[in-house]
Amino acid sequence: MLKAHTSRYKLKFITPGGTSRGILKEKETYFLTIEDDHQFGIGECAVFRGLSFDDRPGYLDTLKNVADKIESGFPPEQIIWELTDWPSIQFGLETAIKGLQSSNPFNIFNGDFCQRTRGIEINGLIWMDDWHHMNKQLRKKLEDGFTCIKIKIGAIDFNQELNLLKRIRQEYSGNDVEIRVDANGAFMASNVVEKLEALAEYDLHSIEQPIKKGQWKVMCDLSKAPIVPIALDEELIGITSIAEKEELLNTIKPQYIVLKPALIGGFGGTDEWVSMAEKHNIKWWVTSALESNIGLNAIAQYVDTKGCKMPQGLGTGQLFSNNIPSPLELRSNHLWYGSNSWDLSNLKL
Repeated sequence: MLKAHTSRYKLKFITPGGTSRGILKEKETYFLTIEDDHQFGIGECAVFRGLSFDDRPGYLDTLKNVADKIESGFPPEQIIWELTDWPSIQFGLETAIKGLQSSNPFNIFNGDFCQRTRGIEINGLIWMDDWHHMNKQLRKKLEDGFTCIKIKIGAIDFNQELNLLKRIRQEYSGNDVEIRVDANGAFMASNVVEKLEALAEYDLHSIEQPIKKGQWKVMCDLSKAPIVPIALDEELIGITSIAEKEELLNTIKPQYIVLKPALIGGFGGTDEWVSMAEKHNIKWWVTSALESNIGLNAIAQYVDTKGCKMPQGLGTGQLFSNNIPSPLELRSNHLWYGSNSWDLSNLKL
């Protein structure tokens, strides 16, 4: 008979992270552990307050109900597809099941990454701050060897953000440093074209979610216009059925989609988006959503098996002062599964 247990954990930011939605100082998350007499699996139910589709009343009751059903003998694999409205719980449950079924609870996708023979190229993330601190972050990332930079924009003076981009391009061409910007829906439909035209001066790879989600006609027009390539991010959250996903991509026709497994239905939901994106010749990459190293490890191993050659957004493991000690480590601009051990002693399992 399986046993199941849930626990709450608060990740503390080393330096508060700025986005257009505000300053992040801590990140709440939950762990789901499943065990039998021989093995255990642990998954992270990485709810993202203010962003997750499942950030609503009933979350803790649903999580507890999942654990209770497992302990009552209900097959955990069957529970996953009952959780369409709770994507972060789907993500945690899938990860825990894969760990339980593996010879090593942390090696859930048996690819080159977890075999320590390949690292995953990632982008360097620049959080919103005043110009001085954003420039300092940027210099550090470039010194560390990053050739793909993602810059959060939309919260400080737009001219200062343009100045930062200008400074980068004065020193580095688009062939030397790829720049992705993420507006998190900060621009208005009335001024977004003007903003994109200003940004286009700096040879950008793409812009994530320039306007708030739900404005499909405007987003479609932006995708058609050859200004800055469009990447959908928040737009994908809450779209759960195959028909809805097909309609969204067929309507907007973006150049890219950005996939966060904990926000879009775990690995099963991510697989659906990948399949549809490739059908429509839309490129994609995967980004972590401020998970601890438990969730980040699962996402990295998943990406490793998908064969995507683009830099991934998997650098958030370095943000927390009380992250779960793990083998994950950054070597220049690659995430590697190193030789350190996992340490779950801080978790109340």
